Amino acid sequence: MAGTYSQIHIQTVFAVKYRMALLDVSWEDRLQKYITGIVQNHGHKMLAINNVEDHIHLFFGLRPGQSVSNLMQNVKSDSTVWINQQQFTERKFYWQEGFSAFSYNKSDIDRVVKYIMNQKEHHKTVSMQDENHAMLKDAGIEFDVRYTFKPPMD
Repeated sequence: MAGTYSQIHIQTVFAVKYRMALLDVSWEDRLQKYITGIVQNHGHKMLAINNVEDHIHLFFGLRPGQSVSNLMQNVKSDSTVWINQQQFTERKFYWQEGFSAFSYNKSDIDRVVKYIMNQKEHHKTVSMQDENHAMLKDAGIEFDVRYTFKPPMD
């Protein structure tokens, strides 16, 4: 779009369906590269991506021609098909419905990148639910716990 200028930095977080610990370290690098490709093929710039066993964080520069919701739909549906084609999991793989999204200023980029790249260490002491609720509260987003990420399956 000629004459359109933007600086939009978005972090999204979404989980494996039922918060099952299915994202294995043996294929996480391939998953992160695949999702980065999806984001970049839609014209956005991946700034950081990292996951733990049951959820993933993306941080990207969003171009204004596509909504965050539409991009997340593409990322989740395309990566689901790919994960299932690769047969990385014993059962059929799905992402949990929904996602969280947060916007940041340019001055926040380094801090957010470090936070995302430190996820494995971070989640040794903080649960995903606690993390997500704190992020929502810090952003001033009202939420109903019934509709946030579901607890892990027993």
